[in-house]
Amino acid sequence: MTFHYPNGQLFSQNNPRERSLKKETTFANRGMRFEEAINQSNEYYLTHDKAVIHKKPTPLQIVKVDYPKRSAAVIKEAYFRQPSTTDYNGVYRGYYLDFEAKETKNKTSFPLKNFHQHQITHMEQCLKQDAICFVLLWFSSLNRCFFLSAQELVDYWNGQENGKKSIPLTLIETVGIEITPQIAPRIPYLAAVEQYLEKRS
Repeated sequence: MTFHYPNGQLFSQNNPRERSLKKETTFANRGMRFEEAINQSNEYYLTHDKAVIHKKPTPLQIVKVDYPKRSAAVIKEAYFRQPSTTDYNGVYRGYYLDFEAKETKNKTSFPLKNFHQHQITHMEQCLKQDAICFVLLWFSSLNRCFFLSAQELVDYWNGQENGKKSIPLTLIETVGIEITPQIAPRIPYLAAVEQYLEKRS
């Protein structure tokens, strides 16, 4: 299947950068990807009536479809209709939650290049509406996960003009909330949300 970015550029699997994005990242030495762990956590929260959180679908415009059989259709070409905002949203105890999940192999800082301006803008808009907006940061080389409020991220993002290109792990340890992976839910991020709400009140 052929995909195109919003600017019309062809998505190529031979692009070294795109190949690197597809590599499996181990999760807590279990061979589980971070996103899959969050999805399983969301399923746990849903089935236990804790929260209703879903991954946002990627907006695609399908332009070419083949029908090899009457009962089957194969998408051959599609475009990303618009840049995505954040990965997840939903509701928890009457609060609207909106968050992004990112990972890095870096051991001492989290690169700001992992985020995009349209995501930062979306988070700022959510914050203006008093949403619980945050990012989950996974340091794959350290097997460490952190909750970082969107406000902290936005403030640091706006500081890039001063030459800041990454958020030091030492700062994340100070202003963020560390999340210890477990069996169920895999990423118990709602516990971090509770801590954040306590601090905010």
